[in-house]
Amino acid sequence: MERNISNINWYPGHMKKTREMMTSNLKLVDLLIEVIDARIPQASRNPVIDEIAGNKKRVIVLNKSDLSDSGENRRWLAAFQRSGHEAFLLNSMSGEGTKTLTKALVSAQERKNSATRVKKPLRLMVAGVPNVGKSSLINRLVGRKSARIGDKPGVTRGKQWLALESGMQLLDTPGILWPKFEDPDVGIKLAICGAIKDETMELEGLALELLIYLIRDYPDLLDSRYRIDCLNSGFDGEDALAEPSMTAIAVRAMESVALKRGYLLPGKRIDCLRASKSLLDDFRSAAIGRITLERAPRLEGASP
Repeated sequence: MERNISNINWYPGHMKKTREMMTSNLKLVDLLIEVIDARIPQASRNPVIDEIAGNKKRVIVLNKSDLSDSGENRRWLAAFQRSGHEAFLLNSMSGEGTKTLTKALVSAQERKNSATRVKKPLRLMVAGVPNVGKSSLINRLVGRKSARIGDKPGVTRGKQWLALESGMQLLDTPGILWPKFEDPDVGIKLAICGAIKDETMELEGLALELLIYLIRDYPDLLDSRYRIDCLNSGFDGEDALAEPSMTAIAVRAMESVALKRGYLLPGKRIDCLRASKSLLDDFRSAAIGRITLERAPRLEGASP
């Protein structure tokens, strides 16, 4: 088994149409809500949104914050705030964080109408890459199931305006990826977190990439979940091993998971595909633990 993930490009025709639709409708809204995955706050930010949003006021919602590292959550919030964006943590499935976000939106509506006699609703657009939880957030804001949701990328189709109880109006859009990932690592992180359909991926290679992240940054969680003997190999997260060694450790870790879970093929051959699916499922459900695959920018002199 080798570490072999080719450059990931996924740009179906409907995503090109979505970009065109977003560009034409952005002038109709007052504020853009950009939903990102708190486990990959940078990789799940679409640079296309930066291009079409321009100077439009924006708030950033770090969804799935219940699945991500709580310490990194705080550091990412601070990093976005330093860059001039309002940012909020959210668990759209449970609703945690929704009240804080709603309060900020109501304040924005009040500011919009503070100097006008005719009161107009704040018009919002929700945008983000597939499977970051946009529809679940919309359901929370609207207060009823007005947006179709699901656990597969690309469930939402077309556009729809939705009315909020506060009187604000919200425009939903399908998830949009970008034509090419200049950094292959971005595509890998999106695929690990489920923003790209598993059916289009080579899952064994993807699971190896996940294991390399976990061995480097969360070896204790990995060992606690699977009791992987090969992790006791002198690895220190601050002293990265050479690439071949990291890959070798990840391969041994994969084999250890397969053996301990009984994922075997006839002839006692290791079923790497089944082990890979199990590892990815455990990561996505936080069964391994709360994990963030990207470290927030550190302030000079700040504690790690």
